[in-house]
Amino acid sequence: MITFIVSILLLIVGYFTYGKFVERVFVTNRKRQTPAFSMRDNIDYVPMNTTRNSLIQLLNIAGVGPIFGPILGALYGPIAFVWIVIGCIFAGAVHDYLTGMISIRNHGAHLPQLAGKFLGKAMKHVVNGFAILLLLLVGTVFVTSPAALLNNMTSISLTVIILAIFAYYLVATLLPIDKVIGRIYPYFGALLLFSAAGIGIGMVVTGAPIPELSFQNMHPEGAPIFPLLFLTISCGALSGFHATQTPIISRTTENETNGRKIFYGMMITEGVIAMIWAAAAMSLFHGDQSLSAVLAAGGPAAVVNEVATTMLGAVGGTLAVLGVIVLPITSGDTAFRSARMIIADYLKIDQRPIVRRLLIALPLFAMSYILTHMDFTLLWRYFSWANQTTAVIALWVATMYLVLSRKPYLITSIPAVFMTMATFTYIAYAPIGFGLPLQWSYAAAALGTLICIALFMKRVRRLSRATFKVDEPAANFTDDEVLAFSSK
Repeated sequence: MITFIVSILLLIVGYFTYGKFVERVFVTNRKRQTPAFSMRDNIDYVPMNTTRNSLIQLLNIAGVGPIFGPILGALYGPIAFVWIVIGCIFAGAVHDYLTGMISIRNHGAHLPQLAGKFLGKAMKHVVNGFAILLLLLVGTVFVTSPAALLNNMTSISLTVIILAIFAYYLVATLLPIDKVIGRIYPYFGALLLFSAAGIGIGMVVTGAPIPELSFQNMHPEGAPIFPLLFLTISCGALSGFHATQTPIISRTTENETNGRKIFYGMMITEGVIAMIWAAAAMSLFHGDQSLSAVLAAGGPAAVVNEVATTMLGAVGGTLAVLGVIVLPITSGDTAFRSARMIIADYLKIDQRPIVRRLLIALPLFAMSYILTHMDFTLLWRYFSWANQTTAVIALWVATMYLVLSRKPYLITSIPAVFMTMATFTYIAYAPIGFGLPLQWSYAAAALGTLICIALFMKRVRRLSRATFKVDEPAANFTDDEVLAFSSK
């Protein structure tokens, strides 16, 4: 229990200390107009207040990742707590904050555009395809997982539930962001926070047997901690999916000074949620073979149901499960929205006519529906690799921005190198990749990482010799507007 409580406190302290440091490294400008005003179209570019943006950002990024991932990661034992805390403070929250703020400084650009600008034109095309693939996988995973939970709670057929979720996704993807997402997310956010707080408080009050800190690998099958833990627990520690979501809110943020609360702060909140569910899985099943057995029989959804009803009873447990159902649905809708926006930006398709939005969205939903018939475990593995590879790209983009801005870049280059090594090792070692022996995978990953560093340095030298503007031009707010933001 001490490890659990200390970990939660460290996450909170991290927001007020390291989060403030990262904000000072970036250097916000309260007078600079944000894209919400300079590019306002009342569809995707719409000014919204900080509270609204924060809740939307939290629900955008917190799909089943900070629940299912930590539950699967709990098999490794308390070492999972270490990754959640360190990963969230020094990698994930930094990744989210800088992706959001760099997007704000570049007219609300999505990751493919940023990759093209900072890492080269070829990377724009690669990342564009990669981001759409990731978002399709995310959208599909975030359809099947809540559908399975609802199917367990009701007598409604799985197909009907999936089609109903897709119908909601279509509406949320097409309509202006402040019409559906901006209005219902505050209520969904309350349900989410209730479920997480209920489980967390329940463990403390009942004195749940949460294991204390240990660096021992407790995985029943002896799966290696590196790289598997760092891809199993992504949301809640470091997640590339967030790099596809933060530009949605960079287009609705009123002032740059709100960025730390919205981007860094909501990632810390997600880290707290991840800690709660990792601890709950370890305490209820004692981190031994019983957790493995439950996961084998019913997957993470079965663990969620068991934890919720045990901690909160029938009524409270049902509400908690509903909160868990809300998480993936409120990330799935923005996954498809983000995919629609990325494709529109890439093909330069005006999104004001709803027919054009529909023409992009419908093929995405058709492909996702086909993917729902794939095995969930297989989908999750591909999602995990694609997710963390996207995080690697976003971290290198942020590093390039800081290098060219002559700002301390170690805050992103260290996690970028670490996760580059982790993702290369995973795809070399995992059965869904090349299936190499672990030692060979380490060697191949080290070589791949060195090549990435060399290519990055070559790009730095090239851009350093030219006149390169890291920020796109933008007008300033008037003094009265700045005063109005300061008084909020």
